[in-house]
Amino acid sequence: MQCDSLWTNIHVATMAEGHGYGELTDAALAVRDGRIAWLGPRAGLPKDLQTRQVHDGGGAWMTPGLIDCHTHIVYAGNRSDEFEARLNGATYADIAQRGGGILSTVRATRAASEDELVAASAPRVRALLAEGVTTLEIKSGYGLDLDSERRMLRAARRIGSELPVTVRTTFLGAHALPPEYAGRADDYVAAVCDTMLPALVREGLVDAVDAFCEHIGFTPAQTERVFAAAHALGVPVKLHAEQLSDQGGAALAARYGALSADHLEWLSPAGIAAMARAGTVAVLLPGAFYFLRDTRLPPVQALRDAGVRIAVATDCNPGTSPLTSLLLAMNMACTLFRLTPQEALAGATVQAAHALGMQEEAGVLAPGKRADFVLWNIARPADLAYAMGFNPSRMVVRHGTVVSSTV
Repeated sequence: MQCDSLWTNIHVATMAEGHGYGELTDAALAVRDGRIAWLGPRAGLPKDLQTRQVHDGGGAWMTPGLIDCHTHIVYAGNRSDEFEARLNGATYADIAQRGGGILSTVRATRAASEDELVAASAPRVRALLAEGVTTLEIKSGYGLDLDSERRMLRAARRIGSELPVTVRTTFLGAHALPPEYAGRADDYVAAVCDTMLPALVREGLVDAVDAFCEHIGFTPAQTERVFAAAHALGVPVKLHAEQLSDQGGAALAARYGALSADHLEWLSPAGIAAMARAGTVAVLLPGAFYFLRDTRLPPVQALRDAGVRIAVATDCNPGTSPLTSLLLAMNMACTLFRLTPQEALAGATVQAAHALGMQEEAGVLAPGKRADFVLWNIARPADLAYAMGFNPSRMVVRHGTVVSSTV
């Protein structure tokens, strides 16, 4: 058996479903052509295994590479002034009247070149990569016109080619109503469906389509128009659903076989049942819950009882979750939403892979999967969700190649 590299003296959390962490102690993992060729107890290594390189894991724990399955990480500008203003007593209405909120990010993003967007976003992405993220979803939605949305998605594609991370792009044209369409939301949705989405799909820039279905966003009927357009083009959908109110968005998303419905603080029993039937993943975003000081918890136990997959992501964005630590998001999911550490790690690996439709490639350590994994200086897997503000990453490997190491 010929391999490119072999990792030994490791403990492995495979995250295989139905097996908790899927723990293997004193294990070994072999890589060939960027994929896992063999995994099991070190004592069971094939006698005929030959390899070009052997890595001693030093007794570290190995997990799948982490997956941040919901981010808005490509944008220009800064909204810390709004954060400070709110804490000094300003309301959201006050900020909006001064031209703040999402439209301030839209103005800055529209004014930025593709190179400037890449340069502004790269430090945020690198912060995630340093913590073991090997796969990242990046949404558009701060351009809100064809040229600006295209520029955001091209920047996202470049991040995937220039940095050691797999990027999945999501077109979020139905994120907010741009100022030039004030009072004409249906006309804007028509532009999203008839002009923007087809052009961006033709250019190979769209892996999925998202929308913000909310009383301050787009109605269920408008959202369904976006989903129907995506369906006609063969592009999977996902949805910002039930964050601020119950608009029935999760059930709508489920009817279209959505990969995920995200946020879900106001999710109803009917929405849960629909997601369970469709296999739609619930993506929890504790960073936004924390930053906005929300009090209504997503119905985690009901999701568990219904067998809905639960993923965890940063929701990195400038307005409601300026978070670039998936490890901290895992801790928040435990402390705020009462996930177990095992659920939190699964939420950032195997369940996040399902939320991106990548379960055949990533999220679990098993022969045939991509060789994306992280070695951690921890005593047990629960430590990853336990320690706040601490990065125990020892080595990050993507497609079988070491991309960062502290040893």
